[in-house]
Amino acid sequence: MQTRKLGPFTVSAVGLGAMPLSMGDKVSETREQAIATVHAALDAGVTYIDTADIYAPSWDTMGHNEKVVAEALAGYGDTSHVVVGTKGGITRGEGETWGRDGSPAYLRRAVEASLRALDRDVIDLYQWHRPDHWRVYGEVIETFKALQDEGKIRAIGISNADVEEIDVAIEVLGEGGLASVQNEFSPRFRSSRDELEHCGTHGIAFLPWSPLGGSGQRSKEVGRVYPAFHDIGSERGVSAQQVVLAWELGLGAHVIPIPGASQPASITDSMHAVDLPLTDDEVARIEAQFT
Repeated sequence: MQTRKLGPFTVSAVGLGAMPLSMGDKVSETREQAIATVHAALDAGVTYIDTADIYAPSWDTMGHNEKVVAEALAGYGDTSHVVVGTKGGITRGEGETWGRDGSPAYLRRAVEASLRALDRDVIDLYQWHRPDHWRVYGEVIETFKALQDEGKIRAIGISNADVEEIDVAIEVLGEGGLASVQNEFSPRFRSSRDELEHCGTHGIAFLPWSPLGGSGQRSKEVGRVYPAFHDIGSERGVSAQQVVLAWELGLGAHVIPIPGASQPASITDSMHAVDLPLTDDEVARIEAQFT
């Protein structure tokens, strides 16, 4: 299994985005299927699982996805080598009202709730889910640093961040203090390319979310919308989705895609991308379709 650095951890080059197990158009129909999907990921060599407190079927079941992940890990055997990342900072209230809260009080409550849901004494990677623009970015990062100093979290990540926000986090945490940046990135959403490259310059892991362009039909259609992925996949005898992930892996040794999955077959297919190095000609064909 190809591995990559994620802050203080070494993890599989492709991780599992656990969100579809609890919400979205492809939510797992049963708890058994959700756990089977996590187990299939572990069988395939996944050692990084990404979740968040808001990943839940409804506002009053916050922590649902974290609990599914915890249950799946507890029922698998030795998972001491598996890194779990979760996120906080987005609020979800009665009537499905959504908001953001980067206050120290809220984040501390969120961390404690995630610790309980994950059944852990410390969170491996805790990520600020989305900026709270009512607050100074650097001051919120200071809260994360305090939580780290207190032993609540091992590594700090940010999500949905621009280059300036990445630089602020580096300034507060120091070089090497920011473990990861998790932004949307896929063939159809390449706006985070600057952030991806900026992370590479600073040795920060870049975690593309929705790396196949979204869950459900969007990920299935990536080969139709971007024919080079389909054509290369046909030539190699693999899925277009594997070619997409292989292309993303080739963008830098710091890139760790986290495709979502709600069924075991999906994540098993995705994991084969780590064994699919693309030729320079294939990369050129892929990049040419974006111009």
